[in-house]
Amino acid sequence: MITGSTAKAAAERQNNFFLLQTYHLRNSTQGPRINEFMSQGLLPALDRFHTGARIFLEAVVAAHMPQFVAVLGFRSLEEAAALSTKLNGDGVLRKFYSAWESGPEPPYEHYSQALLKAADYCPEVETVAAAKPRIFELRTYHAPTWRQLAALHKRFAGPEIKIFHRSGVHPILYSETVIGPNMPNLTYLTPFESLAAREKAWDTFAGDPEWVKVRKESIDAYGQISSVIQITLLRAAPYSPIR
Repeated sequence: MITGSTAKAAAERQNNFFLLQTYHLRNSTQGPRINEFMSQGLLPALDRFHTGARIFLEAVVAAHMPQFVAVLGFRSLEEAAALSTKLNGDGVLRKFYSAWESGPEPPYEHYSQALLKAADYCPEVETVAAAKPRIFELRTYHAPTWRQLAALHKRFAGPEIKIFHRSGVHPILYSETVIGPNMPNLTYLTPFESLAAREKAWDTFAGDPEWVKVRKESIDAYGQISSVIQITLLRAAPYSPIR
């Protein structure tokens, strides 16, 4: 349900949609080449045409290794379409792309992309250039039905985020997939200073008495509202504006 305050927040937020691109690579020159293209080709082009969130990540633990993930934020779908047109028409970027594609092997094995819509309770994504690249955890919770996805959003927007924060879990975006695989789902991205910090935060969360109570109440009311959880651990690329 879109309330007046929700609509106002969405209008003021710079990132209401996210394009999540996942590149599956092989252990070869593909890793260095994708980093060269992203850092020297795409990122400078985005500096010219785009003001939304930009996050570039390399997998640490994933179902397919190596793997590269790019996340771009947009105020609207119209802004996303306009950026695509500008990038396609940029001669400098096209030269970088042509060089990337004409290497001794394909630039990647295959890639997928998903269009995500920011949840009503999603914070604004702030640019943070940490002293060293942080670990990012990408979690996707697959809900059996849209009704149960709504219940999952309700739980997050209510008590769960508060428990997250006092446990040391501070996601920078919450979303659901509009176009992409494994729908319906809730996808969120969380930075941690290290793998050890991540483990400590999740252990604290799991043992929180309020979380144990909230989880039981949620399952009693709606059943198991997150039937499958997909987790990928990534490290921010050194050139990522948000790292």
